[in-house]
Amino acid sequence: MSDDEDAPRTAKRTRIYYGSLEGQERQRMGREAGGGTKGGSAAIKAGIKAGNINISSGEFLEIEDRSASGPSGERQSDVLVEFERRRRARHLAISTDDSEVKGCLRRLGEPITLFGEGPPDRRERLRAVLSVVGGDALSKSKKDAESSRPRPQDERQETWYHEGPASLKEARLWMAKFSLPRAVKRLDEARIQKEVSESARTIRQQELHKNLQNLNNFCSQIGDDRPISYCHFSPDSKMLATGSWSGLCKLWSVPDSQLVRTLRGHNTSVGAVVFRPGSTLSLEKSDVNLASCSTDGVVKLWNLQSDEPVADIEGHMSRVSRLAWHPSGRFLGTACYDNSWRLWDLELREEILHQEGHSKGVHDLHFHPDGSLALTGGLDAFGRLWDLRTGRCIMFLEGHLKEIYSVCFSPNGWHAATGSGDHTCKVWDLRTRKCIYTIAAHQNLLSSVRFQPTDGHFLLTGAYDNTAKAWSHPGWSPMKTLAGHEGKVMGVDISPDGGLIATCSYDRTFKLWLSE
Repeated sequence: MSDDEDAPRTAKRTRIYYGSLEGQERQRMGREAGGGTKGGSAAIKAGIKAGNINISSGEFLEIEDRSASGPSGERQSDVLVEFERRRRARHLAISTDDSEVKGCLRRLGEPITLFGEGPPDRRERLRAVLSVVGGDALSKSKKDAESSRPRPQDERQETWYHEGPASLKEARLWMAKFSLPRAVKRLDEARIQKEVSESARTIRQQELHKNLQNLNNFCSQIGDDRPISYCHFSPDSKMLATGSWSGLCKLWSVPDSQLVRTLRGHNTSVGAVVFRPGSTLSLEKSDVNLASCSTDGVVKLWNLQSDEPVADIEGHMSRVSRLAWHPSGRFLGTACYDNSWRLWDLELREEILHQEGHSKGVHDLHFHPDGSLALTGGLDAFGRLWDLRTGRCIMFLEGHLKEIYSVCFSPNGWHAATGSGDHTCKVWDLRTRKCIYTIAAHQNLLSSVRFQPTDGHFLLTGAYDNTAKAWSHPGWSPMKTLAGHEGKVMGVDISPDGGLIATCSYDRTFKLWLSE
């Protein structure tokens, strides 16, 4: 190897050009033209001819006008409008009921059907129409139709009354004379209780709460082949009546739960079976001792000697869900799904009151211990308190979110409870006419609520979550959960002496609970 090869090689430096290449090229071409060199110009001409060098000749091309005023802009705006319409159509909620779809098309002025069009195609056509005219077009058209509809001249937005029969007036006076002495007696007992020392009341309340916490299942009996819908203790606390979906009403001895008698007469599900006040105490066995109702609107009266009904009460055109005896035993109230409740006089053997007021069916009713008031709960989620002496609705119970399935008065006379399908039980103060407490009681709808019948020191609730619960009063704190049924608890009751609790269920059994 030579010395030159052994010497380190120097890196070739790159030249950096500043300025525009076009300007440098013009300078170079000017120098060549000034020098009179023909070779450079010949080479440039040869490059232009070969197509390697492009020099503008002043020609230009028009750029397409994309503004909104041009024809292409209009096409673009149409496409955007179509995309927006399809987006609105995707978010529209269209009914799957073909009759409703036809009704909507009719209100919009569109043909309800086209040749060869099926329900899915008709639904998509309604979606396309609403995506153009707007989703609120249906409500506007409905309001316009209602406003244009002629109203009758005699329609009045005011409370109206009609003249009742003479028997109703006599019954109202009789109930007023019956209720006033009972109210005086109840208030005297309340004054006596108020004079009891605070320590004595506290000790008694602690004992009652202890008894509640010691409640246990004393007896369980299969009551029927179908679900048992209702149960009710006799006034002497020695008998239990149950009604089932088979249409049978049965009487059971308490506490041994032996079948005493089966009452046959209903052809459909029994809604309720209730002992008459004074039954098993002052009434003869041959007198009317029980009443029952069923889903076909039939109400039957029973005695304690026969398996057949003594009489039928006719006049209901819809389902009778519940019934209740007036404390006097003379009147019977029935709750009907024709949005009304009725009062029957058994002495006169006729209907003396057909009371409307609810916007949906009336499911339950209960009479005040004095006999002066009636409380009804309806499927419209409202309760109403009625004064039987005047016929007026004196309190409107508003607050539940779903149907009211059970109502009950407290023995103290000024508290009432309502159980609803919104899983809550509300306690109302009749003196202040408002709800004083809302119990988040269960995880499903409440089927029944009952106050302790002697002094109302606890509240019992039954629900479709297969449990019944006892709540202290006052305070409304949970004291005991009665769990054991395998199906929905459809009814609860407390014996008049306060010693036993009965629950009946969808699992075809009824259970007795006793404090150990």
